[in-house]
Amino acid sequence: MVNTGTITKLFNTFPHFRILVIGDVMIDSYMWGEVSRISPEAPIPILASSTRENRLGGAANVALNIQALGGIPLLCSVIGEDDQGKLFMQRMSYHHLEMEGIMTDPSRITTRKTRIISRNQHLLRVDEENDAPLSSALEERFIRQIEQIIQKHRIDCIVFEDYDKGVCTPAVIANTIKLAHERDIPVCVDPKRRQFDAYRQVTLLKPNFKELQEGLKTDLDKTDIPTLFDVCREYQKKADIQFMLVSLSEQGVFISNGREYKVIPAHVRDVADVSGAGDTLIATAALCYVSGMDVFELAAVANIAGGLVCGRVGVVTVNREELAAECARLGEKS
Repeated sequence: MVNTGTITKLFNTFPHFRILVIGDVMIDSYMWGEVSRISPEAPIPILASSTRENRLGGAANVALNIQALGGIPLLCSVIGEDDQGKLFMQRMSYHHLEMEGIMTDPSRITTRKTRIISRNQHLLRVDEENDAPLSSALEERFIRQIEQIIQKHRIDCIVFEDYDKGVCTPAVIANTIKLAHERDIPVCVDPKRRQFDAYRQVTLLKPNFKELQEGLKTDLDKTDIPTLFDVCREYQKKADIQFMLVSLSEQGVFISNGREYKVIPAHVRDVADVSGAGDTLIATAALCYVSGMDVFELAAVANIAGGLVCGRVGVVTVNREELAAECARLGEKS
């Protein structure tokens, strides 16, 4: 772990960095209440709803995490021309997020995930979505929009937050990575299965263990770290990936630079909810990377950030002061 002085110095550089986030966005809706009886109509609990809440999710949550850490997020995505799309833009405005990268299309719906929760326990999740890839015409418009934004702004890092909802198509990925290489912009990726192999020649790839298995079509034992390293090292060489950061849930995170690896154990916490932990990990990793932090230290800090959000219910963010304090606290205990 980096020492407290170094952490503070690097964290204080975050406000200088603009991060372009490209990916699938959504509304994360919550219905909170109490369950005190079972329905007479079916063997299911009855929730007496008391509170409803709508939050920005998916790639928008990555943007919120970057903002909370002090960075400057710029979000690019496609939403529908529907009520959920209007709600999404309202939430963007509420959080003072730039909207120039958001496109609307009448043929698509805005993704919404509704979680029904009683006493911090998830009872049900309802998904409303269209995960078809962007149409050819819409894809071309979206690529041009990304190009214009990269030309207009100084971008310090590009983050792909892929939720397999159709925004991150092979053409969008390939064109953006090409632009990044031309401008020497690092690219960090939180992938999903469908386009896993499309993310080549990137700086950092951050799958969780399940996504790694699905993406590489291999059956791995999470506890067999040497084999995990062999698989990652081979894929890094094949796909020209500098670093792989794999989240191992309760076992922490694995980081490889293609020559050596390290496993950073998870810190003992009461886990309330893992929703959004991956968003926090990739946001923290991107800012730590552009700040000049060593990649193994980066993994340790991202691991702490992800752990902090797992201690809360719902999709939430971690701010810079909170993360610095937690890094200092854990550093003192080590």
